[in-house]
Parts: sequence; structure tokens; C-alpha cells
Amino acid sequence: MSDTTANPAHLGMELASFDLPAWKKAIGGVCAALLAILFFVSGAWKLTDPFVWSQALAEFRVTSALTLPGTLALGVGEMVGAVLILVPRFRRWGAVLIGFLLVVFMVYIGANYGALIGKDCTCFPLVKRAVGPAFFFEDGAMLLMAIVAGMWTRSSENLRAAVVILGAVVVFGGVSFGVNSARESGLKAPASITVDGKPLSLRQGNAFLFFYDPTCTHCEAAARKMAKLNWKDTAVVAVPIDTPQFAASFLHDTGFKAGTSNDLDLLRGTFKFATAPYGVALVRGRQKATVDVGVFEKDGEPAATLHGLGFVE
Repeated sequence: MSDTTANPAHLGMELASFDLPAWKKAIGGVCAALLAILFFVSGAWKLTDPFVWSQALAEFRVTSALTLPGTLALGVGEMVGAVLILVPRFRRWGAVLIGFLLVVFMVYIGANYGALIGKDCTCFPLVKRAVGPAFFFEDGAMLLMAIVAGMWTRSSENLRAAVVILGAVVVFGGVSFGVNSARESGLKAPASITVDGKPLSLRQGNAFLFFYDPTCTHCEAAARKMAKLNWKDTAVVAVPIDTPQFAASFLHDTGFKAGTSNDLDLLRGTFKFATAPYGVALVRGRQKATVDVGVFEKDGEPAATLHGLGFVE
């Protein structure tokens, strides 16, 4: 006996899923398409630039050991959800996955709202967002779209094909991670140093190390130049190579806002230089450029070099 004859209840469910009014199908399709675009772009952005995104997660109070795995997992989840919700026979599964991600985002932000308010939470290129009341309205609207897209569609089927999509996205993420890892070149700084009595990780974001002698007039001129720069989110660390007792007065007199580290021996084991002033630009713990006394004394430097690296505005 055929399945349709033996299971009239099952037949009724299938008919219900197919016999939706045209306007419901249209609205559900539009919601699915919009979410697919947003989450595919967001996921692809994370997978193609995972180290930058891991830094963003660190700023959102995610444990450092989980920032990179978390970035990759989010990127894969968002891309898979985008593809599934776009295809009608997978749409309900995609809606569930995207809805789950949105709920997790909102719960996490809500639990840490006091510490995260005002922080940039941009997940989509060209769309600037910050943590605040509007965040919950925006994500709530996307959650409603996911619910509509999932309800006003047929039941999902063909799990094997959905698993193939997952595998393809995972492979894409792995290849992208490999390419980005290969680009991580340059001298590797120590994992962390002590700055103003507190540990500072050099493996997160941008950092600029300024080696100087507090009694050196060239160092003073270099510090006064850098005091005029807007360093954005770069961690700026001044490392005295002599007479460290004068470090505080040197920074005060030059107006150079930087933390002070006395880990000279630790840093000099990696970065070799003959004379000060000397600067090292680090990106996620890797040396990307150096600024020696000759560069510091040029007109427009070191601003031009640092601006090219994205360290200053």
C-alpha cells in the first residue's frame, strides 16, 4: 500500500505545507532572501578574515582561547544558515539555525550589556551598529523574519544534501584559515609583557613598541611627533632602554600617551636594534614594520608609515 494511502495524516501535513496563500509564500520568500544575504555576507567576512574577527570577539569579553575557534564556528554557522534558508526544501532548517544564532547573540549581549554598551557590533559590511537598545530591536526583527520564513514554507527534507552543504562551507573555512595563517609572517613577539604593572597580550590587535632613552633629544622629538597622532585602538607601549626612573617624567613632558614597560630584556631578545629611538609595529604579535631614528627624523614620519599600517587615523 502506498505511503499516501496508508498515512492520510501525513498527506494532510504535506498538503498544508504546499497550499499556503500566495502572499504568505511571497513574504516568507522575501524574508528568507534578505536573511540569506545578511548572514552569508557576515559569515563569509568572518571566514575570510578570521584573525581580525577573533580580535573583535576578544573585545566582547570572550575568553582568548575561544576567540579564534568561536570566529570560525560563527562563520560556518552563519554561511550554512544562509544557504539553507535560501533553498525552499531546506528553508525550515535554515530558519531554525539562524533563529538560534540570533537568540544566542541577544542573550549574550543582554547578559553583558553593562560592559558592552556602546561597543561596535558591526557584523555586516557598510552597516555600522553599536550595542544599545536598537541592537535588540534589530536582531528581534531578524528573528521575526526567520520565524516567518520557517513557518510559511514546506517541511525540510534531504538531510544528506544539507550535510554536504555543511561540509562544503567547512572546507571553504579551512582553506581560508590556511591562507590567512600563511600570511602571518614577521618576527613573533613574546605572548605578553607587563605594562604599568599589568599583563598586556601582544597577540591581540595592533601594538606599537617605542624603545627610547629618556635623556635622548632625538627620542624626545620622536615622542612629541607621536603625541599628536590619533592611535585609534592601537596599544602604545614605551620601553625605556636606560634610566627607567625618568620614564614617567619623559612621557609627561612630551605629552606622549603610552603605557610603560620595563621588559626590555624580554623584548630585546626578539627585536634587535642599535640605537634609540626605535619603533616596532605589531599586528597580532607579528612584526609588520620598524621605525628607526632615520625614519623618525623625516618630515611626515612616522605618521605616514603608521597610517599605512592602519595604526593611526
